[in-house]
Amino acid sequence: MKKVLIYIVLFFVAIVAIDKLLLPYYTESGKETVVPDVRNMTYDNAVRTLRSAGLKAMKSYNVRYLPNVPPDQVIDQVPAPSSLVKPGRSVYLVLNRQDKPSYAMPDLAGRTENEARQELERLGMVISGVQTQAVSDPDQDGRVLSQSVPPEVVIKSGSQVSFIVGMLEQEPTGMMRVIVSDVLGMSLDQARGVLVRNGLSIGRISYERSTLLVPDTVISQEPSANAMVQSGEPVDLSVAADDGSRSEY
Repeated sequence: MKKVLIYIVLFFVAIVAIDKLLLPYYTESGKETVVPDVRNMTYDNAVRTLRSAGLKAMKSYNVRYLPNVPPDQVIDQVPAPSSLVKPGRSVYLVLNRQDKPSYAMPDLAGRTENEARQELERLGMVISGVQTQAVSDPDQDGRVLSQSVPPEVVIKSGSQVSFIVGMLEQEPTGMMRVIVSDVLGMSLDQARGVLVRNGLSIGRISYERSTLLVPDTVISQEPSANAMVQSGEPVDLSVAADDGSRSEY
């Protein structure tokens, strides 16, 4: 009889245990919770929002530092918003790196504006301004001439950097600059033709006696060869003469 009573008591204990322990477990195991979107919230607000949904918050950090992003702003989350998870699941909240990495400032001279921008953005630098400067060399048009931070100087990511880009100066038609042709050793007629074709005019012509050169051979010029002058500027010539006289016109 005693054994029967013991079995009855154990039976009721088992029922109570199942009701209090096992059934709640199996009931809860079938529930799912929708993960709320906490991106762009502050970390504290995100934690409160997750707790209200029955979830836990775990702090993590982004791989690289992002300029202009507050340190307590949630950049991303795992699992993603609207995911279905079990109650009590941990959600990882990604924050900006707190330590700003340092880099050696690259040499931007000669790069295009777009190349310079891409390089600075890759290092997390902030471009504070881009100025232009007139240039006469076509090779400098659209390329970096100088930068606010010298090359190889170590600065932290997020630092402000500016640079100057060349812009080819567009001169009026009458103000175009040309290179003076080298007409030394040419005859006077040849020199006239070359200079006029290159946008220059003939200035004063003087004659000097020479027993070695053919008459009317150009022996000097002013401006000199390869000088950069305004279009239409006169070029003075000195040519050889065989009569010993010296004249000008």
